[in-house]
Amino acid sequence: MDPLGARSQFVEVQNLPTWDQSQGVQDEVDGENQLTEEDDQLTNQLNSFESPFPFRQDINSKIVLFNGDVALLNCTAIVNTSNETLTDKNPVSDSIHRYAGPELRDELLKLKGCRTGEAKMTEGFNLAARFIIHTVGPKYKAKYRTAAESSLYSCYRNVMQLAKEHAMASVGLCVVSTVKRAYPLEDATHIALRTVRRFLENHGENIETVVFAVSDVEEVLYSKLMPLYYPCSKKEEKISLPLLPADIGNTEGEPVVLERQIRIVEKPGNLEEDSADDSLESDLGLVGSHAFARMEGDVDKQRKLILQGQMSEAAQQKQHQRNYSRWLCRARAEDLSDIAALKALYQTGVDLCGRTVMVVVGRNIPVTIIDMEKALLYFIHVMDHITVKEYVMVYFHTLTGEHNHLDTDFLKKLSDVVDAKFQKNLRAFYFVHPTFRTKVSTWFFTTFSVSSLKEKVHHIENLQQLFTCILPEQIDIPPFVLEYDTRVNSKEPPTPH
Repeated sequence: MDPLGARSQFVEVQNLPTWDQSQGVQDEVDGENQLTEEDDQLTNQLNSFESPFPFRQDINSKIVLFNGDVALLNCTAIVNTSNETLTDKNPVSDSIHRYAGPELRDELLKLKGCRTGEAKMTEGFNLAARFIIHTVGPKYKAKYRTAAESSLYSCYRNVMQLAKEHAMASVGLCVVSTVKRAYPLEDATHIALRTVRRFLENHGENIETVVFAVSDVEEVLYSKLMPLYYPCSKKEEKISLPLLPADIGNTEGEPVVLERQIRIVEKPGNLEEDSADDSLESDLGLVGSHAFARMEGDVDKQRKLILQGQMSEAAQQKQHQRNYSRWLCRARAEDLSDIAALKALYQTGVDLCGRTVMVVVGRNIPVTIIDMEKALLYFIHVMDHITVKEYVMVYFHTLTGEHNHLDTDFLKKLSDVVDAKFQKNLRAFYFVHPTFRTKVSTWFFTTFSVSSLKEKVHHIENLQQLFTCILPEQIDIPPFVLEYDTRVNSKEPPTPH
C-alpha cells in the first residue's frame, strides 16, 4: 500500500520513462540519417560551433514528458497555476482541488494571495504529492512582452528554487499561464524548457525527477522543442543548434533583450574585458564562507594600488567583476528566507516605457535588528537577473522611522559591491514621500558618493505623480502607503485670512 494512501489512479513518477529512455535510441538513428544527408560543408559548419545546450545524459535522465493530469502524479510536489488571489478556475487548478479536498481551499485563504511570478507552497492533503507549489503566471500583452517573459521565467525559477530549498526529490510541472492569460504557447514552452534546464545545470544536483505534465495539444509542441534544450545525442545537439531561438536567455535561462544588451556594453572590442569573464568560473571555487573581507579581498590594498596607478582600468574592472561574482555565488548558496519574508524588495509590473519596476519598502527594513550583510546578499540575489536590462526602482519612504533608515555607509558598500550593470541599466529611481532630511541626505550621497545616480533620482511627493510614470495597475503598493497618501494629500489647504 502506498504510504501516502494514494488511490489507484495516481501515477508513480519512477515508473514513467525518462526523456533519454523514450527518445534516445530513435533520436540517435534519426540524427545519423539527417547528418548523412547533409553536404560536408554544412556538417563542418555545425561541428565548428558549441551548443549552449549540450547533450547531458545526467540531465536527460531527470526529465519526464507526461501526457496526463499533473494532479495524479505521485511525487514530492506538483505545481498549480492560479491567479493573484489563488482562486482561479482552470482545468489544472480544478483537478488539483478535486483530488486534494476542501482543506486545500481553506489553506489557500491563509496565504492571502500570491504575486505574479512568485510561488507559494501548501500541503498536498489528499493528493499523492506531499506538497503543492502555487504560482501565478503573467497576463500577456504584446506591448509588455518583456515584462511577461520575465514574470513567466520567475514562475518556473521560483518553483524550482522552492524544490531545492525543501530538498524535494521530484517535481511535477504543469504548463503555467498560457490559454487563459493569452500567453503564446510556443513562447511559453521555450521559457519553461530552458529555465528548468539551466536550473538543473546550476543548482539541481539533488533533484532527481522533473515531470512536464502536458495535454494533447501541449505534448505536440513540447515533443518538438525539447530536443533543442535536452538533446539525446551529440548528433541531435548539432542538428538542433540552428533551430534555437535568438534569445536563449542568460546563464539562468532568464530572457534577455539582445538589442538593449548590445547598446549597454562598454568597449565591445576590448578583448581583455572578455577574457575576464572566462576566468570567473575558476574564481568561484575561491568563495569563502563568511566575512566581508573574505568576499572583497583586501579592499584598502586594492584602492592603494589604484591610487598609485599600478592597476589598469581593465584590471580594476576584472577585479571588481571577480568580487561581485563571489558575492553572487554566496547569495545563491545561502538561506535568505528570513530576509525574503520581510517583503521589502519585490518585482511588480512595468513603467510606461516597458521597463521592469522593482519596489523597495523602507518601513519593512528593520535595519537595527537584521543582518545587513544578508540583506545585501538578498538584494544581489533578487536583482542580478533584473539588471541585465533597463529597469526602474520605486522606494516607498512612507512612514519610515529611525530604525528603518539605511545609513550612507551601507549604501556606499552596496554601490561598491554591485556589478556595473546595476547603475548602468537603472533608468530612474523614484523616491516616494521623501522628508526634508532624506532629500538632503540623498543630495549629499549622489553628489559626493555615486554621482552617476544624481540625474536618475526623482522625489515624488504623492502617488498621482508616480502614476504619470507607472500606471496604477502596474505597481503593487502596500496598503499603508495608499492610506497615508490618501490621508495626507486629501487634506484641503488652509483658507487664507
